[in-house]
Amino acid sequence: MFKHNDTIIPLDTPFTIDGTSYPANWLRLTSLAEKQAVGITEVADVTTTYDDRFFWGVDNPKLLNDREESDENGNPMYVKVLGVVDGKPAMVDSTERLVTKGLKSNWTAQVKDTANKLLAQTDWMVIRKAERDVSIPAATATYRAGVITECSRLVTAIAGASDVPALIAVVGAQGWPDAS
Repeated sequence: MFKHNDTIIPLDTPFTIDGTSYPANWLRLTSLAEKQAVGITEVADVTTTYDDRFFWGVDNPKLLNDREESDENGNPMYVKVLGVVDGKPAMVDSTERLVTKGLKSNWTAQVKDTANKLLAQTDWMVIRKAERDVSIPAATATYRAGVITECSRLVTAIAGASDVPALIAVVGAQGWPDAS
């Protein structure tokens, strides 16, 4: 990225400095010395991308742990339910605290959902075993045990993640077994 004073000069765009117009390809065709002669400096590109599964924006991570919500005065907030006030339907507080789920809760739920979907493909064999005592093939039993083990490993690792980068490492190291 190039700058003149504090102004960013985009590549492949014509620009003007001190009354002199430069064509769109000038930055690409000139040497650094020529750029510096007119006051243009090269600066590192600013990172503008982020993984929206974990971040709201650049360097703005999402909430890691669950948080019980409070109002601006620090009073606990509760889940609203339909109730009756002065004989008319109205939204009233329940006894359940309002909780914003953090990344750990969301990823734990996602891991469990993945495990359940993987196991669902062979659940019929487990039912058949329970109802009619028909053996589950060894490869299927091994696969199902692998899914359950990986799910347990991930849930434990997610719970132990101390920050968002640690959680990203856990999520990036999922090792679900292949169906045989």
